[in-house]
Amino acid sequence: MTWLKKIGVPSFIVDSVAVDELKPIARISGMSEIERESLCHVLSMKVAARRIAQDLGEPYQGLNLIIIHLGGGISISAHRRGRMIDVNNASVEGPFTSERTGGLLSVELVKLCYSQKYTLREMLKKLIGKGGLVDYLGTNNLLEVEERIAKGDKKAELLYRAMAYQVAKEIAAMAAVLKGKVDAIVITGNGARNKGALGNNFVDWIKDRVNFIAPITVYPGTDEMKALSLGAIRVLKGEEKALEYK
Repeated sequence: MTWLKKIGVPSFIVDSVAVDELKPIARISGMSEIERESLCHVLSMKVAARRIAQDLGEPYQGLNLIIIHLGGGISISAHRRGRMIDVNNASVEGPFTSERTGGLLSVELVKLCYSQKYTLREMLKKLIGKGGLVDYLGTNNLLEVEERIAKGDKKAELLYRAMAYQVAKEIAAMAAVLKGKVDAIVITGNGARNKGALGNNFVDWIKDRVNFIAPITVYPGTDEMKALSLGAIRVLKGEEKALEYK
């Protein structure tokens, strides 16, 4: 950002995908050579967390929250007192999505990798890009999936419900991370739009399974440009301190 320094304009990176506030216990994968990583839709989820805190009239640092981002990737995170202490890596863990497999049966995946049916490049593409609904239904267009369901496609409905089912399971897992002490659940992202790709039914299917945990609020869309500007404003107003990573 040398040119910004020359003209005297401060520049900040706000809530990047690599924000890592995981507790050591959350990093354990079950294999010493693999560590769980925090890679997710941080910007979308953090702005939703601050928004629900404002709506509740409480500081973000005083709440326990479960925040869900619904999109081409799905992130489900546990926030304790202003820190995101656990989250599924949206590329390789958690529920399947319109084009990602999410977490898979590890032994069966290893067998498939050694079956000589696919190259490394092809396998990686099957996980991200050609997984999820694309693999089952041949499309990542969720409006098309909904239209197929409306026309009586039972397979499409089963898979769509299964995706909501897996999201709900991951939300319940994050409730366990917070020891059941959850002030609010927030669903956000473009997939949370009332009239859009995922539609009402998908969000309602999730809510029906997890509404016993905590009150649920839906903030459709992402508004990430606004989130970036609000982050910079918090630093410029002295509400937060800018950190320098080298």
